[in-house]
Amino acid sequence: MALNPAYLSPAKLVRKGDVIPFPLAKNIPGDTDDAANEKGSTIRLREIPYNYTSFSDREIVMRLLGDDAWQILLDLRGERKTGRSARMLYEVLGDIWVVERNPYLQDDLLDNPKRRAMLIEAMRHRLRDIERRRSLDNNDTAPLDTNFETLALERSRKVIVLLERANQAVDKFEAEFRETWDFRKKVERRLSKITRRDNIAFDGLARVSHVTDATDWRVEYPFVVLTPDSEIEMAGLVKGCIELGLTPRQNARRWWPR
Repeated sequence: MALNPAYLSPAKLVRKGDVIPFPLAKNIPGDTDDAANEKGSTIRLREIPYNYTSFSDREIVMRLLGDDAWQILLDLRGERKTGRSARMLYEVLGDIWVVERNPYLQDDLLDNPKRRAMLIEAMRHRLRDIERRRSLDNNDTAPLDTNFETLALERSRKVIVLLERANQAVDKFEAEFRETWDFRKKVERRLSKITRRDNIAFDGLARVSHVTDATDWRVEYPFVVLTPDSEIEMAGLVKGCIELGLTPRQNARRWWPR
């Protein structure tokens, strides 16, 4: 059976200096549609890298940065100069998103704290660079009139809002690895009293095999997969899961427990 490369860490697939071509996404309703095109709007292709899912850029931005963040990005789109800051922000979102949607990468980063720290530091470095460019842009811009100065200040304010949201997303991303590690240990201690430890699976293969959706949306990944030896263990496992809070969740968006 062929192995889906989407489940492998990009670091294991790409050699230094390689160029990765990302396929252009089809128009997605709510992101780029025929109605917008008829009005003369610019066709927007996917800019967030590593996104092999059906989620559009708009949906990813709203999930990671908040519902109003997409409109802020649209407001800033027409004011781009080099587009470098936008690319760096999208790279941060792409790094977070690819890990959120890929249990194999989650396991890899959980098992490798050093690699995880390097990834998080790379995200923070990009955000610091965006802030540096924002500051330089403010200092180098000589206002020609009051209206120009007002527009520049408003643009800077919007960038600050996005940076704050992005830093919060990275902070949450980092903290939830430790929370997930600790919670896995807690679940294992509780449920191993009822069934054998090798019947308690947290690995990516087990979780992907029992996902609730067969499409690449994969709305609900299980936190743990239990394979009891007999029906006698079932009642105790169900009770343990309820006590641990491992009951079906509505509208879950992330791969770790709430």
